[in-house]
Amino acid sequence: MDLFMPLVDKPLEELYVYEGRNPKPADHAEYWDRAIAEMKSVDPQIELIRSQFQVPYAECFDLYFTGVRGARIHAKYLKPLQAAEPHPAVVQFHGYSGNAGDWQDKLQYVALGYSVFSMDCRGQGGHSEDSGGVKGTTLNGHIIRGLNGNPDDLLFRHIFLDTAQLAGIAMSMPEVDPERVGAMGGSQGGALTIACAALEPRIKRLAPVFPFLSDYRRVWEMDLAKDAYAELRTFFRYFDPQHERENEIFTKLGYIDIQYLADRIQGEVLMGVGLSDTVCPPSTQFAAYNKIKAPKQVELFPDFGHEHLPGFNDKTMQFLLKL
Repeated sequence: MDLFMPLVDKPLEELYVYEGRNPKPADHAEYWDRAIAEMKSVDPQIELIRSQFQVPYAECFDLYFTGVRGARIHAKYLKPLQAAEPHPAVVQFHGYSGNAGDWQDKLQYVALGYSVFSMDCRGQGGHSEDSGGVKGTTLNGHIIRGLNGNPDDLLFRHIFLDTAQLAGIAMSMPEVDPERVGAMGGSQGGALTIACAALEPRIKRLAPVFPFLSDYRRVWEMDLAKDAYAELRTFFRYFDPQHERENEIFTKLGYIDIQYLADRIQGEVLMGVGLSDTVCPPSTQFAAYNKIKAPKQVELFPDFGHEHLPGFNDKTMQFLLKL
């Protein structure tokens, strides 16, 4: 595909073969196998509370479950009333610092006969808890939360597990066909979509958009540790001002680098990338995309950055309709 575009990152032919710069921990596989075992040992204590928001063709619930380390996690759960059972479902994930959003924007999938589960990330803008318990700084961000302690305490480890746990809960609902569950989200939500499908490989289709949380060292080397990644610079300035621990720090971040989870995905992938993105640089997104072994396709938007990608929501819906 020949594209003429502003060059904010690598040329397109290099993006398609780029393998990432952030170091991968030697025990990465064991780390996540141990994490999944911890998640599966948790009694989720699922609670459904009928929401004040209701529409004639769906039931809407606030869903709560217990995640790892005891945090109560909240998701919005919408169930179509007239759909055949079992029917497909979609799990949705939001951008960094945000929340699950309004009920009404999920009804488009409910109208198609899908149940929808939209999660609040722990400790961000919704109702999910951050149960704490880490040593070291928690200033200004979730990427660095737990970075000065045991990597098993990294907050994004727990958030990644929350996504897989929610998907498993969705698949356990009697009205949901566990073989027809998809995942979607943009930015942080794109990263969580990838993490969810990696840690819960029964996800059949996933549509991440400009995923965050990938290839941290590349972000640093591009001098883009600002905006969503600003906490990386803050962490170094306060806790390693001469970068004496640089390799150790980036290696520990490798546990929560989505590029190293991507090869676990078994479902089909549709990914959207803005090639002018200076928040989540295209190379960091391709570092993850290139490691996906499952069927995949990427939709490119040369003149767009970290913003709405025109038409991609329509492509996503058509893609998920094949569930």
